[in-house]
Amino acid sequence: MNTPKAILVIGAGDATGGAVARRFAREGYIACVTRRSADKLEPLLQQIRADGGEAHGFGSDARQEDETVALVQTIERDIAPIEVAVFNIGANVRFGITDTTARVYTKVWEMACFGGFLMGREVAKAMLPRGRGTIIFTGATASLRGREGFAAFAGAKHALRALAQSMARELWPKGIHVAHPIIDGAIDTEFIRSNFPERYALKEQQGILSPDHIADAYWHIHQQPRDAWTHETELRPWMESW
Repeated sequence: MNTPKAILVIGAGDATGGAVARRFAREGYIACVTRRSADKLEPLLQQIRADGGEAHGFGSDARQEDETVALVQTIERDIAPIEVAVFNIGANVRFGITDTTARVYTKVWEMACFGGFLMGREVAKAMLPRGRGTIIFTGATASLRGREGFAAFAGAKHALRALAQSMARELWPKGIHVAHPIIDGAIDTEFIRSNFPERYALKEQQGILSPDHIADAYWHIHQQPRDAWTHETELRPWMESW
């Protein structure tokens, strides 16, 4: 009998996070997914269960240390060992530098970086005694370069990238695969469809990223043999300018 294994997805929204949870659930992993509001997880949970998978939803604020500690402990104690953890909170906001308040900058950093640190630390505590596991931090274009209007977001994503690098150097030798895939391009989401229709029209030409294809890449990262681990990889549509 196979030992149950869980995947934790923090930031399981309607696009990438949800697709990752569904992908791993199809492979037999118990999907443990979080959003600030647990009610918003119901469609995802129902879909996973309808497809024959097991899923549990948690309302959780990733910026709060006590909530993240309790979340990981609850999954480990009551559901299954966390084999994979994915940090997928967005926090992509645009403000000119003179309009970026201290509150905005701090909140973006808390959401896009500090929450990643809390998750990474807690799941590492659980994985280290087992000597295995995969931790994935979702990166973005802003992880590599800052653009006009994105000082807060780029600062947070650069910091998350540095966190992932430091954790990889510390944890790889101990059997834990830490990866930082960079999603460089528009993703097929309701936000893009509603706010950037000209961009969304490129979907017919495979010009925007499919969440399901991102999820396939995450599954591949998790499946990599230890002698050929990826830390950072970039996913972008063929027509993306870079």
